Amino acid sequence: PIGVIRSPYKERFGTPRQPTVTTQVSGGGAQRGCIELWPDAGLDHTLRGLAGFDYCWAITLMHLNAGWKPLVRPPRGPRRAKQGVFATRAPHRPNPIALSALKVVEVDEAALRVTVEGLDLLDGTPVLDLKPYVPYADSFP
Repeated sequence: PIGVIRSPYKERFGTPRQPTVTTQVSGGGAQRGCIELWPDAGLDHTLRGLAGFDYCWAITLMHLNAGWKPLVRPPRGPRRAKQGVFATRAPHRPNPIALSALKVVEVDEAALRVTVEGLDLLDGTPVLDLKPYVPYADSFP
């Protein structure tokens, strides 16, 4: 990991299932948090230019998830129909990685910290990588 998520969400209950789903969550709406990069990991200057983007992708490790199943029931849609895990956004997966599109609020290059909004991650979640969200490449009509 290159850093850690600092989130207001300390437990799974009340944490959004997706960054844009903010009803019935702790805090009552999209919450702010930070991505803190490790200071001794040689990451100086890696945040330069990120402030010019509205959103970034955070690739993280779902470190608290234990186990997974090949068939799951999605929280939305037909309740009885199980789907293959790769046809869902279930957090329990063969490789426990997550991908979140987060609104960039502020970038502090010196402190190696990015303040973001729209978290769907628990406090202490390891960060594997950050990438800018580029609408022409990342959005499909």
